[in-house]
Amino acid sequence: MRIASLVPSATELLFALGLGERVVAVTHECDYPPGVEQLPHLTRSVIPAGLPAAQVDAAVRERTGRGEALYELDEATLRRLDVDLIVTQAVCEVCAVSFDDVRAVAERLPTRPRVISLDPATLGEVLADIPRLAEAAGADAAGARLAAEAGARIEAVEDAVKGAHRPRVAALEWLDPVYVGGHWVPQMVELAGGEDVLGRPGERSRTADWAEVQAAAPEVVVAMPCGYYAEQAAAEAVRHRKRLAALGARVVAVDAAAYFSRPGPRLVDGIELLGHLLHPDRVPPPQSRRSVEIDPERAAPVG
Repeated sequence: MRIASLVPSATELLFALGLGERVVAVTHECDYPPGVEQLPHLTRSVIPAGLPAAQVDAAVRERTGRGEALYELDEATLRRLDVDLIVTQAVCEVCAVSFDDVRAVAERLPTRPRVISLDPATLGEVLADIPRLAEAAGADAAGARLAAEAGARIEAVEDAVKGAHRPRVAALEWLDPVYVGGHWVPQMVELAGGEDVLGRPGERSRTADWAEVQAAAPEVVVAMPCGYYAEQAAAEAVRHRKRLAALGARVVAVDAAAYFSRPGPRLVDGIELLGHLLHPDRVPPPQSRRSVEIDPERAAPVG
């Protein structure tokens, strides 16, 4: 079976299932596991790279408001690769090629590949997608093993923080403007031993203002700009240091691209990371920590 992945989280899941050799093409954003970026790219973003956060948000709003796509699909390359399965998503219009566009292209391909869309809104749905994708790719046993392993790791964190004080957490998915993390993020915070004071499980990320964040009185602010790596998230937090300092909370920037934005197997790593950040005496540090403590008063990372 030859598989094309149009979502970074699906690419990560396919490799975690041991199906990497079947993946023949990915998106321009796929960067894990290392080396996957060498595969042919099937997509490109129409939003210019390197824009400040506010301009990214404005450009996305402008194009989606006009009903225009944010990504383009390379149909010619897809046709040449003779794929049997295309994995995509429809849950987020700013995260991948339009599902309708993918389906229309698939119907024109000589191989008439099956199209499977992974559209989780909750952590449970993310975990349920593991055996679902495994079945579609003919790897049922691998799916069952990976799902069981993920469940056991999550349960270990949940058990470790049981009975501990739950810090009030504000998970911010964007800082200019402010977006409150939604979907699976509030569940991740809860499982890690925190109380998400702004987000709601299963609901979309939403805009807020700094006054609402301050009124929620968070003890910990987790800066997780969607798609950003830890260093980028830290730089963004420092850029908004005055707003963050006014909250009087501890501020941590995390690797959202790896552990929070993408609904794939590394969300489990994100829960373990949060567990350690909120309860370092109960949850050991993950092998790859990928977080940066920020001191808003000094406008710099701690340490």
